[in-house]
Amino acid sequence: MAEYEWQRIARTIEEEIRSGHIPPGGALPGIVRLAEAHGVADRTIRRALRDLRERGLIETLPHKGSYAIDPLPSSDGPGDAESTG
Repeated sequence: MAEYEWQRIARTIEEEIRSGHIPPGGALPGIVRLAEAHGVADRTIRRALRDLRERGLIETLPHKGSYAIDPLPSSDGPGDAESTG
C-alpha cells in the first residue's frame, strides 16, 4: 500500500529520534527547515509532527518548537503491557 508523504517523513523523524540522532529532549529542526529538507509543503510537515505528537514521540511548545520526548515510549506495538521494566 502506498505511503503518504507525511507518513514517510514521520517515520524518518521517528528513526532519527530512536537512533539518537535527535537525542531525548533534543529540538527538532523548525517546520520551514524540515519542509525544505524534505521538499514538501509546511502543512505536510505539520501533519507528520501531529502524528509523532499523537504517538507520544515529540512534544510541541508554542513559539518554541518540537522536542523529542524523554524517555521515549517503546517501539513495540500497542498492548505490550506485560513488560514492566
